[in-house]
Amino acid sequence: MFLWLRRAYQVVFFGLFLFLVLVTTAGLIRGYPVHWFLEVDPLVALSTVLSTRSLHHQLLWALPLVVLTLVLGRFFCGWICPMGVLHHLLGWLGRRRRKPDRVLQNRPRPSHKIKYFILLFMLGASALGSVQIGLLDPVASTWRAFSTSIIPALSNSAFGLYQGERHFSFGTFIIIVFVAALILNFVYPRFYCRVLCPLGALLGLLAKFSLFRISRNAAVCKDCNVCGAECQGSADPQGTVRATECMVCLNCISDCPRNGLAYRFLPPAETSTTNVELGRRRWITAAVAGLAAVPLARASDGVEPRPDPRRIRPPGALDEPEFLERCIKCGACMKICPTGGLQPALIEAGVEGLWSPLLVPRIGYCEHSCVLCSQVCPTGAIRKLTVAEKVGRPPDKDMVRIGSAKFDYGRCLPWAYDTTCIVCEEVCPTSPKAIYFKLETVKLRDGSERTLKRPYVDLSLCNGCGICETRCPVFDRAAILCTSVGETRSPRNRIIMTGGRV
Repeated sequence: MFLWLRRAYQVVFFGLFLFLVLVTTAGLIRGYPVHWFLEVDPLVALSTVLSTRSLHHQLLWALPLVVLTLVLGRFFCGWICPMGVLHHLLGWLGRRRRKPDRVLQNRPRPSHKIKYFILLFMLGASALGSVQIGLLDPVASTWRAFSTSIIPALSNSAFGLYQGERHFSFGTFIIIVFVAALILNFVYPRFYCRVLCPLGALLGLLAKFSLFRISRNAAVCKDCNVCGAECQGSADPQGTVRATECMVCLNCISDCPRNGLAYRFLPPAETSTTNVELGRRRWITAAVAGLAAVPLARASDGVEPRPDPRRIRPPGALDEPEFLERCIKCGACMKICPTGGLQPALIEAGVEGLWSPLLVPRIGYCEHSCVLCSQVCPTGAIRKLTVAEKVGRPPDKDMVRIGSAKFDYGRCLPWAYDTTCIVCEEVCPTSPKAIYFKLETVKLRDGSERTLKRPYVDLSLCNGCGICETRCPVFDRAAILCTSVGETRSPRNRIIMTGGRV
């Protein structure tokens, strides 16, 4: 009974996860709480609390899961976690046939302690304002893989029927990392969950205080070791149950031929152990390493004082230091962007900003009346905006600027080749338009004259949306480029205008 009940829960929650990812589009979102799985993640809540010294209101959803873990144990990993479901399935497909081999494979190993060091390292980094848990957090990792790789690949194979044709920079690298974590199940069942998962480590520490636990009746047990063959957490149910590793899959209870195992309220203390056995020095070393990693990373490619011009953040993004305190690189904003312009960063935002969202105008622009990315961000790294706030209505309000445009006069058709082109002015969405023309008469090589409309940028009206760069007909590198300079979020990233064309 427990086996089928758990499988039903896994199917329901994985189906819910897929549904929320799929409706994270401009045409389907319809008010669905698409970021619920990310908000319910206690590791997301804890890391952002450490980095910002505050708890974003949406992350209060994590508190019920914390309470339930204190009562039921580490049940999230075995019943709800979307990555856990995939690892469970692949672990089952790749499991050894002989039961003694499976029992030996599921024995506790020293490598299971690694995830606790990873957790402490990442929490140490969070304490200095660098949230990196999204790189290994199972919910964020799964969401990112589906958003930037799996679903776009399926949609493109179906001629873009779902969300149009989508391509994400370094999406191949993201899916290689994700698939590699899954393939390891064929070498060692649930390798990621047992060895690497920082969320599993956090839930395991909470499970030390759980009220319900697996308990073995030594008077009935004949040490047949059958229960260890299907243990998902390698929790040693045939010995002293390791409460921190138990995923409450309840396979051991179903498999025990003598009914010697039970899931009980406050079982005798001697039937389970909560000792992680890391050692105080190792705990301190891992946390200090996380603290030290942040200034070392920022010393080589930090966010200050010169912002990378390619680092165009979504509208509503907080200033870069505050943004990195909250962004978990989940990919929700990239998934919902209607033009596909939001892309995962590689080196443009430094080590800290790996896989964080950037606008790449040559791929897609920021839609003038769209604020969807601010609605799906689970941590407040992108503050919620209304369309009126973004475009600057009423007129006395400043619009939200994510950058500014400038011409490359060596590539612009009217400037460099005396050829008529008015595309950038036609597509400019601001009112009045940030791109305007001046009529200028030029003498051609044969001595004839031609009157051309030569474009200019009015920086006081440009919001950096990038549509001019997206639609520029110059085929390779556009003749008009958008950079992050002039962005609203940073008082330092400004142009000092001294006159002349831009």
